[in-house]
Amino acid sequence: MALKITLKLTRSIYKIIDMTKIPKVILLIDTSRAYGRGLLRGIAKYSNLHGPWIFNWRPPFYRETGREEIALSQLKDWSGDGIIIREQKKTIEIISMGLPTIVAPWREPFPGVANIITDSVAIGRMAAEHLLHRGFRHFGYCGFGDMFYWSRERSEGFSKRIAEAGFKTHFYQQPKSRAQRLWEKEQILLADWLKSLPKPIGLMACTDDRSRDVMEACKIAGLNVPVEIAIVGADNDEIICNLSDIPLSSVAFNVEKAGYEAAELLDELMAGKKMADQRILVRPTHVVARQSTDILAISDKEVAEAVRFIRRHSREPIQVRDVVDAIALSRRSLYQRFHRVLGRSPNEEIRRTRVEQITRMLVETDLSVKKIALALGFSDAAHIARYFRQEKGLSLIEYRKQYGRK
Repeated sequence: MALKITLKLTRSIYKIIDMTKIPKVILLIDTSRAYGRGLLRGIAKYSNLHGPWIFNWRPPFYRETGREEIALSQLKDWSGDGIIIREQKKTIEIISMGLPTIVAPWREPFPGVANIITDSVAIGRMAAEHLLHRGFRHFGYCGFGDMFYWSRERSEGFSKRIAEAGFKTHFYQQPKSRAQRLWEKEQILLADWLKSLPKPIGLMACTDDRSRDVMEACKIAGLNVPVEIAIVGADNDEIICNLSDIPLSSVAFNVEKAGYEAAELLDELMAGKKMADQRILVRPTHVVARQSTDILAISDKEVAEAVRFIRRHSREPIQVRDVVDAIALSRRSLYQRFHRVLGRSPNEEIRRTRVEQITRMLVETDLSVKKIALALGFSDAAHIARYFRQEKGLSLIEYRKQYGRK
């Protein structure tokens, strides 16, 4: 009996000792937006697979006046082993605590620590591609000027891709005066700018919140979305995008994967790896198309109908002859008019639209390649693999590893 009690006490002591080895991680990440929630999902996934970790976190105190100093004292009391933080007013002071730290900055990256950085140039290019494929010939960009480096980079990526296609971009110039940037005043300026643009126009806003600003300004200006102005944002925050009267299209990111990689790196830092200027990249994966870009700005009615047919049947193994049968045009005429209006062939449009479906299934689901192939009407996994690589230059596995869920 005494031996059993001793063994039980010994196991309890070992359990207590093991508990002291569990890393304590401080999370200062705002949960009110999809970006922060995506990071947290990735961090939780890593902890579940490789932990456990003990998390210390609080609601976003930095939005509550006068609580920053209390929060800093709380951080010291928490005795954490590492921190992952979304940039806030006290970020530099928090970094100076000397704990292994990873920052997701709003502005410029912080030197000497690891940063989670969005590939904003690629985000801008993806938004441009989305609007170009809808046949627009006029384009605009609405950001925050030079206030945020990522807004500037998204603008550069967007306008460069538009220029490569032979078009120019109209830029909204945000007022420099703080008084003029109050929304009650700025929305009038934004509405006037929108009215001055050539129509129809495809417009990128730097975030989903900025997309909603544009949408509200369109109401004031009496402009029809998407007939006169098609809007695409970035972040794919479903609450923000669907809160609008007209649901907003948006570029989606692989934020959850970045959260997983941030946790993986923090684990290494807490184990003794030197903290330096490591970068974790958040990449765009695809555009989630909603009503704000649900239009084809194509003046040629037959070409527009052909494109609609291709998109309606994008989950089926259609061929150009199926398009010809559905549209009152000869094969030769269809090719000529596609090249004149869109600068690409019907076959290229079919391939691009089909690959877009494959891409969505790769990044949004955990389905095997075989099941994706069957769902999209491919004969086998080898066929879909060749098809995808010809368009993307990556294998299906490589693409999912780089852009999909971790």
